[in-house]
Amino acid sequence: MIKKRIIPCLDVKDGRVVKGVSFLNLRDAGDPVELATQYDQVGADEVVFLDISASQEGRGTMVEVVRQAAGQLRIPFTVGGGIRDTEDMYQLLRAGADKISVNTAALLDPSLIEDGARRFGSQCMVVAIDACWMDDRDDWFVFTHGGQKKTDWRVVDWAQEAVRRGAGEILLTSMDQDGQKNGFDLPLTQAVASSVRVPVIASGGAGTMEHFVEVFHETSAAAALAASIFHYGEIKVNELKATLREEGVAIR
Repeated sequence: MIKKRIIPCLDVKDGRVVKGVSFLNLRDAGDPVELATQYDQVGADEVVFLDISASQEGRGTMVEVVRQAAGQLRIPFTVGGGIRDTEDMYQLLRAGADKISVNTAALLDPSLIEDGARRFGSQCMVVAIDACWMDDRDDWFVFTHGGQKKTDWRVVDWAQEAVRRGAGEILLTSMDQDGQKNGFDLPLTQAVASSVRVPVIASGGAGTMEHFVEVFHETSAAAALAASIFHYGEIKVNELKATLREEGVAIR
């Protein structure tokens, strides 16, 4: 049995970790390398760094964050945000990242996924999907540019296309649930996880330990990701993993 993973996510803006609600109202949450190191020490299985600055100076800042993190962390970590081509991927992997996450750039040019998988291997390629339910279309649709622009891609269709092109993992964020702390979007998570052959990371909405129990019991998600509840000490990773084991979840 493949064991489930717990993944703290660190949204990095100008070298600092920030967190908001539904991608808005950001507030400072600390130094990214210090936070990631703490998560490593308390049993997180991986961490994700997302550069939400996505500017040229942001890229330089993130390379330095990655280099520092690589010198401190024992666990794997993924880096995403503002990655435009395989050269950007190379710089981050060379600095020490284990995996690369692409989102907007992959939607603008899906061949980026293939190019990255061919050059670095599918195991390095994570496709992040920001999903939002559209009542008028009765389905989830993919958004780009930090959740600002709607695309014509239905979420399940895009997830399947990304995997076909070489994605080794899907990082699935519910924009509807992001920062709300009332639970993961279980129907969305299961719809995607049951439609692709690669691991799916559930993201958006975690507020209690029970929410993690639910997402692992009621969907095929391979991992669950959260941010603010970990950053501000509302849930401790080691205590969460102990609770999951007690609830019969096979956790790393």
